[in-house]
Amino acid sequence: MAEREDKPTDEKLLAKPIELTGLLGYQDGAVVSRTLVDKRVGTITIFSFDQGQGLSEHTAPYDAYVQIADGAMDITVEGAVNRVEAGRFIIMPARKPHALRAVVQSKMLLVMIRA
Repeated sequence: MAEREDKPTDEKLLAKPIELTGLLGYQDGAVVSRTLVDKRVGTITIFSFDQGQGLSEHTAPYDAYVQIADGAMDITVEGAVNRVEAGRFIIMPARKPHALRAVVQSKMLLVMIRA
């Protein structure tokens, strides 16, 4: 198996304060994402969700930190629904089924650290 290569981080994002919610807009009826960091050790991705949009149930091999930057999302982990609003976060455990749905237009930051 080939070793995964790091992708360069956009120079405009390095070493300066950035308004997180301004990095990505909303699109009607869609989920939009932008990867901010993509390294062998992990990824940082921002998502925007139109109201009612989400990610269907799935698992991931790593713990996932999700910070809601705008709006509110229902995040289901192993069948338990958690309402997570702007300014709050949840850590979804590795290998546990989870799903996400935007209650209103929402933006979230996903951080995955690979072990």
